[in-house]
Amino acid sequence: MGERDGNGFSMNHYNEEETLDRLRSRDVHKQRAAFGDVVAFYSKKLYGQIRKMVISHDDANDLLQNTFMKAWLNIDLFRGEAKLSTWLYRIAFNETITFLNRENTRNTVSIDAENAHFAERLESDEYFDGDALQIKFQRAIASLPKRQRLVFNTRYYEDMPYGEMSEIFGTSVGALKASYHHAVKKIEKFINNEEPS
Repeated sequence: MGERDGNGFSMNHYNEEETLDRLRSRDVHKQRAAFGDVVAFYSKKLYGQIRKMVISHDDANDLLQNTFMKAWLNIDLFRGEAKLSTWLYRIAFNETITFLNRENTRNTVSIDAENAHFAERLESDEYFDGDALQIKFQRAIASLPKRQRLVFNTRYYEDMPYGEMSEIFGTSVGALKASYHHAVKKIEKFINNEEPS
């Protein structure tokens, strides 16, 4: 079985094919154990992606839990046409965008005010520890529109291939490349003390 960490997750390897076989099992105990491995393997990456969008640790944690809950409730619908990671990222993306849209509706503030609020939350967050340049970089990312911010974060931090991103976002590779390129230009302008367009 191999060495396991404190969550009972195999530290030696994660085999997606084997995990998917166990997830499709009619044995509920096998299914639950396999899903536990999925949670242990993907939690950190998904949390990082969500956190970069919502800043708040508590909100990111809630959205991560919602993502895994939706995945567990719909695991029988997962056909394996895409990678499991792609499916999980898509759920996390949808949960995050829904949350941000709900927050916008509740706050009814302008986009500029929302971005300023987002950047302020970043700087005051006890879990964020960055120097002046890092803070400026994060403020520049925060100034991007939500969807463009998600595209930038996914490509820049995860180095995810555009083909996989296309499956997650339901957008063409060309459109994603253009979105990323525009995001980089806006960030460069922001860092150079110019207002992003």
